[in-house]
Amino acid sequence: MTTDSTRANPSAPGGISTFKGQERALRAGRLGTGGLLLSVLAATAPLMVVAGVMPTTFAVMGIVGQPLLFVVLGVVLVLFSLGYAEMSRHVHNAGAFYAYISRGLGGTAGAGAALVALVAYNALQIGIYGILGFEVSGLFATYAEIEVAWWIPALVAALAVGLLGWLKIDVNARVLGVLLVIEVLLVVIFDIAALTDPGTEGLSLHAFNPDTLTGAGVGTALCFCIAAFLGFEQAPVYAEETSRPHVLVPRVMFLAVAGVAVFFALSSWALTVATGPAAIVGTAQKQSAGMLFFLTESRLGGTFTDVLHVLFVTGMFAALLSFHNVVARYAFAMGREGLLPAAFGRTSGTSGAPGTGSLLQTVVAVVVVTGFAIADDKPVGDPTAPVLHLFTWLGNVGALGVIVLMAAASLSVVVFFVRRGAAGAQAWRLVTSALAGIALLVIAGYTVKDFDVLVGAGPGSSLSWVLPGIIGLALAAGLVLGLVLRARAPEKHARIGLGNEAFQLDKAADGASPS
Repeated sequence: MTTDSTRANPSAPGGISTFKGQERALRAGRLGTGGLLLSVLAATAPLMVVAGVMPTTFAVMGIVGQPLLFVVLGVVLVLFSLGYAEMSRHVHNAGAFYAYISRGLGGTAGAGAALVALVAYNALQIGIYGILGFEVSGLFATYAEIEVAWWIPALVAALAVGLLGWLKIDVNARVLGVLLVIEVLLVVIFDIAALTDPGTEGLSLHAFNPDTLTGAGVGTALCFCIAAFLGFEQAPVYAEETSRPHVLVPRVMFLAVAGVAVFFALSSWALTVATGPAAIVGTAQKQSAGMLFFLTESRLGGTFTDVLHVLFVTGMFAALLSFHNVVARYAFAMGREGLLPAAFGRTSGTSGAPGTGSLLQTVVAVVVVTGFAIADDKPVGDPTAPVLHLFTWLGNVGALGVIVLMAAASLSVVVFFVRRGAAGAQAWRLVTSALAGIALLVIAGYTVKDFDVLVGAGPGSSLSWVLPGIIGLALAAGLVLGLVLRARAPEKHARIGLGNEAFQLDKAADGASPS
């Protein structure tokens, strides 16, 4: 008896055996350190964070010490990465989070994590279409005096991202790399300009004073700031597509976390220096997402600011590509292991990319953007316009999902190595994972508690429980799916989290079976 993944063909071109199921394995060796680093860093969208997240955090939370928050979160995420990176040496699976959670907490927990990851990363990616459409619409109005509905550039971007997602990952890495490098350079230029031409309070370090973190808004500010880091945890998703995943994945994760923490801490500090620490909150409340452009106009001129607006769009496009690739690979891993239909577990023959997962993500994005467009009966600048809801609602839903996944992965790291009898050898990593897990659970608690603040809804709004409830529903659905598989298809349940290892077992079993 043979399986879908077998049937060796020793006479394949080049002397390499091919299998009907070979399309169930992502093509290895296509990413090196540079390509992998650029792919994961693109998701952080540096300019979107500096121009959007930072002013919002200053304005809504009233926290002057945002630079210090980035340092604190950098420490927490380095602690998390120590165990997470060690897991990447033992588990190579495009499912990353859910694969790790499966290995530590079991297949049923892994199925729950898989659905949460699929929903969370979809939400993060689709939410960006809202702010991208808003910005492109504004650019057309400002520079071409043409009124373009926000959903038109949003849908065009969705189709373009889907097309690139269908192509080889190295094409995407080059696109992401060029956009990211230019974007970072422009932010660095602003940082230097702000530090060399400070506001009325001079080159003040007040924003790094722990006293600036007192107040009720600190917990919620952590929720805003941790979203800026999202992307570094995606490195293991590409493990199967690297030649040395046990070396490259940990290296890229630590480079990403450290680089992001330093870059955002310095950039948010530069904002406080440019306005003066005493004026940063008021300026952010007045200028909102235009604060960075307001500050560059006076220091670097109109041309630089115009270029910054354009790079704001390309940076968001880079983040869209990065999140799209992650969603497609999660869908691929889930299809390969029976958590989604088998069609999702196959790669496209021409590029080796997870084409069906890419198509799924594109369709979902187009449907959601279209739904928000139909519901939009307000001017694009109206703060209650659905285009802005698309960004804030889905962005925070996605961030909550990833925070929950990181907390669960931290626990899984501890259980995984204890069960393997490696608690002694990995003791210090287990301690750092436990500390990170506790910190992440606290942040998740604040996120749920203050969700109405995060999405700009009133304290009695149903959004405060409906939106985080999406993650809860995904988790419940995944757990039910895992329990059903355990009862009705235990062989599929046993494969959850195995990834390409299960494919190799299929081949071995077929080779041992009678013809």
